[in-house]
Amino acid sequence: MSLQLSYRAAPGNPWFSWQYVRDNSDTILAALREHTWLAVRAVLIAAVVALPLAVAAYWFRSLAGPVLAVSGVLYTIPSLALFAFLGPTLGIGAVTVLTVVVLYALLVIVRNALAGLHQVPPDVLEAAEGMGYGRWARLFRIELPLALPGILTGLRLATVSTVALVTVGVVIGRGGLGQLIFAGFQNNFYKAEIMTGTVLCVLLALVLDLVLAGVGRLLTPWLRGRSS
Repeated sequence: MSLQLSYRAAPGNPWFSWQYVRDNSDTILAALREHTWLAVRAVLIAAVVALPLAVAAYWFRSLAGPVLAVSGVLYTIPSLALFAFLGPTLGIGAVTVLTVVVLYALLVIVRNALAGLHQVPPDVLEAAEGMGYGRWARLFRIELPLALPGILTGLRLATVSTVALVTVGVVIGRGGLGQLIFAGFQNNFYKAEIMTGTVLCVLLALVLDLVLAGVGRLLTPWLRGRSS
């Protein structure tokens, strides 16, 4: 994404400038679109990978330790080191950024999904078994719906952290709003550019979190009745 910005430096280099926003609206919107697309794709991919892992760890207790351990080790690797490790293999582009943020999101989603599955009441499982539910029917009709609050908590945490982590992709030129923040530091500490990228990153995380919270309320109506 091109960062050839046009602006007039305001007197005193203020932290916010409508002049900067107007003159660079195309660049700002392009950065926001890229950031949103990278974050959403990363969380979706992480969820598709993490949920089967959580179910496998739930069904086969011997897998829980290794699954959590491997994802935990990946989570502890510094992001810059992971970019440096994957860059030569995956190249410099969106695939590398996606891979890094997906790996970081896995632990959060797996841990919360597994916790949600373990919180399903045993008497409910016994009743389902007594009604003749097999393993798969019990999973989709009983266990996953009741574990949904925990799963959604993991998705929300992963989404917020992913939005923040995408900015680190600036090291390979695909950081979304991180491009603005980094360019502001390079451009004689241009505060308006730094603040615009930072505020939009925070707002994006907040909006996506509220969307997931709303989806959670729609999918778990029994919790609304309990809280009221």
